[in-house]
Amino acid sequence: MAQGIPDEVMMNAALIKELADVAKDEALLQGVLMRTKETPNSSELATYAPFSLFPTPVPKAVFLQALAVQTHYNTLVDKISQDADFLQEALASTVAVDDFTARLFRIHQQILKEGRSQSIVLGLNRSDYMLDQKQDGSSSLKQIEINTFAASFGGLSSRTPDVHRHILKVAGRLEESQKILDNNPAAGLARAVAKAWELYGSEKAIVMFLVEESQRNIFDQRYIESELWKRNIPTKRKRFDDVCKTGSLDQDKRLFVEGEEVAVVYFRNGYMPQNYTSEQHWDARLLMERSRAVKCPDISTHLAGTKKVQQVLARPGVLERFFPDQPEVVEQIRATFAGLYTLDMGPEGDKTVEMALADPDRFVLKPQREGGGNNIYGSEICKVLEGTKESTERTAYILMDKIHPTPSKNYLLRRDAPLKISNCLSELGAFGAYVRQGKDMVMNECVGHLLRTKSAEHSDGGVAAGVAVLDNPLLV
Repeated sequence: MAQGIPDEVMMNAALIKELADVAKDEALLQGVLMRTKETPNSSELATYAPFSLFPTPVPKAVFLQALAVQTHYNTLVDKISQDADFLQEALASTVAVDDFTARLFRIHQQILKEGRSQSIVLGLNRSDYMLDQKQDGSSSLKQIEINTFAASFGGLSSRTPDVHRHILKVAGRLEESQKILDNNPAAGLARAVAKAWELYGSEKAIVMFLVEESQRNIFDQRYIESELWKRNIPTKRKRFDDVCKTGSLDQDKRLFVEGEEVAVVYFRNGYMPQNYTSEQHWDARLLMERSRAVKCPDISTHLAGTKKVQQVLARPGVLERFFPDQPEVVEQIRATFAGLYTLDMGPEGDKTVEMALADPDRFVLKPQREGGGNNIYGSEICKVLEGTKESTERTAYILMDKIHPTPSKNYLLRRDAPLKISNCLSELGAFGAYVRQGKDMVMNECVGHLLRTKSAEHSDGGVAAGVAVLDNPLLV
């Protein structure tokens, strides 16, 4: 492991077993928690969230690059959300074949027609990267995606640094333990929510977390709630059904749910088709979008995070549309782009199909979905494209260059999983938070980072999906 934990520690079976026991206890002490699969809606039983035994070496330069570019990504997402013509052009082909994106887009159009009721915009996002390793040994930061909706693990990743510091001390690696950086995305994300709540201007109004039916990852969100309560900002957790049954707008378009005025709707649910189990859920989404409550994200910011928009942004000249007089910003953002290719109908899309079929292992095929576990690899790419290459169905996807990170060795601690050394790949995320009121950007910050690590045998999937584990960067 390059400049990381030495082999004599990694291969010492007795020490590893002792460290794993210590690590699990420390994770529980620090509150790195999840509910169990068996009881996802009760905290009577909780366990540690999956995490790596050791932190993973990350080159300092690329880590700092990811943090530095985040405020520009915040600005970019916000500018895209305000550019109705761009969203219309970028998503035209996708909306024609992808029902879920089409339904979101119809809500977006209705809001544009009626006029936005709220000039305050709150964005909490996470831009995810991998390190692309070149043949010559150099590595570069490449963006996987930007999550503009329910970007998770800001809470738990605020508690993992102390866990890894403790493990390293117990392992006799004091020097490495001092290299683990402080990280508190929960506080930064909450600061932005608090700012939006304050600007809304009603002390009695609540911050409503719109949450999923199954809430295994509740503690991650509780950290943000707790930060808000420290500021005496009331928060409530509601489901789509609560909004369907009791949601209403008054003549000023103020949103009321169960009789309480809602200042901020923080969506932790609603990013996948299966989140909308009835027509009433779509009605509830429209009701919230039409309201004066600050939405995080609002519908146009939700659309700005689609894979199709990501692919269109990589085209020559497109970033310049959003940063006309800032070539250095364009350069910083573009440096993080991997190769992205359109599957739209026409010669360019045909060329992409041929390229993918000729060498599928070079690419990843991505549908317009969030939440991990949706991407398509290898021979599966051929299956999908052979079946859709002559039809507009192919436009529901984009094609992206596969990124080749260098594997590192680690132990992944997961309830009920054997303790064994694994070849691992990591993904680095940077959390962004911004608040805009009218034309004024009131806050725009990078508020922390997230490192997730998974066994190299898994192509796809995050922590919540049960594949990746929480980790910390050990800067080298």
